[in-house]
Amino acid sequence: MAERKPIESWLTDMDGVLIHEGTPVPGADKFIKRLRESGKPFLVLTNNSIYTPRDLHARLARMGLDVPVGNIWTSALATAKFLDDQRPGGTAHVIGEAGLTTALHDIGYVLTDHEPDYVVLGETRTYSFEALTKAIRLINNGARFIATNPDETGPSAEGALPATGSVAALITKATGKEPYFVGKPNPLMMRAGLNVIGAHSESTAMIGDRMDTDVLAGLEAGMETFLVLTGLTGPDDVDRYPFRPSRVVNSIADLIDLV
Repeated sequence: MAERKPIESWLTDMDGVLIHEGTPVPGADKFIKRLRESGKPFLVLTNNSIYTPRDLHARLARMGLDVPVGNIWTSALATAKFLDDQRPGGTAHVIGEAGLTTALHDIGYVLTDHEPDYVVLGETRTYSFEALTKAIRLINNGARFIATNPDETGPSAEGALPATGSVAALITKATGKEPYFVGKPNPLMMRAGLNVIGAHSESTAMIGDRMDTDVLAGLEAGMETFLVLTGLTGPDDVDRYPFRPSRVVNSIADLIDLV
């Protein structure tokens, strides 16, 4: 493997890396503490668009992980940044929670179901037939279809939950229109995050627990990639993919000394 520049900044996924099913992964608190003490730029990433960065900061703090609000980057924020670049001051019909609606309000978007520029699909635990029907009709009438992330399922203590990608597939089947997914593995989310912290891909590492989103996004954005085995990917799964992470480690605890 080609020699890379020393790691000067870090991006890390949240679920499966720092926390797992609502509890912190052993060593995650020390990793975040080391990052903050080092002064190196870093972001905690999540494809989940339900929560605002302030919500996530409070959630992580209750688990003993002190991550400043400004160091949290969600697919909702990335989606808002994309829409602001594409069509500033536009309109959108949103299926999602506060994390997404707040991000769109903050860029000056008007949320409406009257001839919106976009239908924006995010994560929610209350998908309704009425809401999906309205989204389908708006897309059929010309609204552009955006989704925060392609994850088909999400974790819960009871097992897998249908996520944005699965619901997007339903809408696509009904409309014939594919959404543009902004979140991982789209490298757009990673590059926008790098810009937020003033980092460069050549000297940044990405830590994740999924080959198909975290590692792929890091790879396509030109970063060094670390796969941890505390989430959805097991050691036997790695060779099933045509690409590889730079390194596979058991958990985030194995990376503390690299910071």
